[in-house]
Amino acid sequence: MSSAVPLLVRPVEVAAAPAAPPRTRTAVPAARSALGRAVGSAGSTALRIAKPLLAFALLLGAWELAPRFGLVDEVFLPPFSTVVQAFFELAGNGQLAEHTSASLTRSVTGFSFALVIAVPVGIAIAWYKPVSDFLNPVLELFRNTAALALLPVFVLILGIGETSKIALIGYATFFPILLNTITGVRTVDPLLVKSAVSLGFSPLRLFQKVILPAAIPSIFTGIRMAAAGSILVLIAAEMIGARAGLGYLITAAQQNFQIPQMYAGIVAISLIGLGFNFALVALERRLSRWRTSPTNA
Repeated sequence: MSSAVPLLVRPVEVAAAPAAPPRTRTAVPAARSALGRAVGSAGSTALRIAKPLLAFALLLGAWELAPRFGLVDEVFLPPFSTVVQAFFELAGNGQLAEHTSASLTRSVTGFSFALVIAVPVGIAIAWYKPVSDFLNPVLELFRNTAALALLPVFVLILGIGETSKIALIGYATFFPILLNTITGVRTVDPLLVKSAVSLGFSPLRLFQKVILPAAIPSIFTGIRMAAAGSILVLIAAEMIGARAGLGYLITAAQQNFQIPQMYAGIVAISLIGLGFNFALVALERRLSRWRTSPTNA
């Protein structure tokens, strides 16, 4: 009789395959968040553009309605639509282009002379004390003398032609650029200057890489003020002894009682001023891209 030997079989543990990680859905919220930020940015941009447009619309609407409802005399303040019609008539017959070209030539020429002279002089005054001590008394004297008060002097010395007008514009725009250049250079962070010097920067490279970039915001503030001042002084200068220019156009229209044409000239001056300001703001942003705005900080 045979005896059966039981076969002992050890159970084999089969390792279970690792469970697949649950699928996360982070991609959808991330996309929604990016979309929300894009929509919010577009909305804030549209709101930033709509606010000034609304202000302009209210101003022009009041200008249009006030004469029509008899709030002001229509003879002395014609409706805005009448002024627009006169504006396009002047543009169509070529008078507006002729007067605008004459005014822009004088304004840009005088402004350019002032810019080329004022920035280097301002840097020299701010950086070198002997230069500051030597020039400050004379500059303070002329800075407190109004440009229009010197108009007869410029006419007497330089004549009634283009030279006196360009020189007067250059004089009026020189001091805003000069003073803001001095302020910008003197308020540069001393730590930046010391760091650049410790790195071995030469004086020329120090000005190029540290001083001028840090002073650009202040310099451009002066440039924008000077650009607005150049338009104001130009119009006053053109009202005396000129045969072309927007100032002459305004004066001639007022004397001939062509009131819509007078306001059309005023609107042209405003558009030129806005164009100058927008161009300078865009240039300032391009030259000072290193600055971080508070919203990005």
